[in-house]
Amino acid sequence: MTIYNMLKEDIKVLNRDLKSEDEIIEILKKRLTKKEFKYYMMRLESVDKEIMMKELKSDAERFDEIEKTTIKKLNAEKLKYELSTRV
Repeated sequence: MTIYNMLKEDIKVLNRDLKSEDEIIEILKKRLTKKEFKYYMMRLESVDKEIMMKELKSDAERFDEIEKTTIKKLNAEKLKYELSTRV
């Protein structure tokens, strides 16, 4: 799965086209915490949930929290604007 497909799946309302993949990764690196970014990159690579939890050194409750906050941040208008190209 590409980062474009995953972002389009996770972002509820996306009105513009996305920037290049390298630019998107740099923006996510800057805007997400280390664990959130690591979670998103592992999810991009389709890593199993149990392996992700072990890699992030978190229990199921904390893992769910990381997952929710990552999606919530991706849906913030400021981040969506930063990820999209200028029209």
